[in-house]
Amino acid sequence: MKWLKTFWLRLKTPSKVAVGLVLFMGFMGGLLFWGGFNTVMEKTNSEEFCAGCHAPIVKEIQETIHFSNRSGVRAICSDCHVPHNWTDKIVRKVQASKEIFAHIMGTIDTPEKFNARRGHLAEREWQRMKNNDSQECRNCHQFNYMDFSEQAPRSAKQHSTALASGDKTCVDCHKGIAHKLPDMKDVAGWQ
Repeated sequence: MKWLKTFWLRLKTPSKVAVGLVLFMGFMGGLLFWGGFNTVMEKTNSEEFCAGCHAPIVKEIQETIHFSNRSGVRAICSDCHVPHNWTDKIVRKVQASKEIFAHIMGTIDTPEKFNARRGHLAEREWQRMKNNDSQECRNCHQFNYMDFSEQAPRSAKQHSTALASGDKTCVDCHKGIAHKLPDMKDVAGWQ
């Protein structure tokens, strides 16, 4: 650090101003880039953005308890499909770029094409959620605050044993909680 101080003191005053101006402009450019990047990230988390490619799916959600319920708490697409912490969010956004490409290329650009691939897409999403221990579910539903006395006996038993022990995660039992299920005949463990 001493060399930097010496270098700075040897600079002539006009040079100090120029260096200061370059540093300031670099900082402002970085700030503008970060602001623009963050704005784009948030816009791609909106229900309107998701509906651009997944209109039939967004309509399905409107018929579930995640959309309208007695408590007024509402989940949108990004609440369940985009992790909340920054690093995992960036990873998921990169993965999602493949979905945008598939829509643009016409792979899932109609309800019929989407429904034909629904099983594959669901399996992939369920596996992603299983791998991250249903992280997105846990952003809202916290095990420590579950009131088992308010749950049906079967639910209370499963939550207090399989979920508590870590043997299962939310998506193991709650497939189709916000979407119509694909044909489940080939899904392991599904009765």
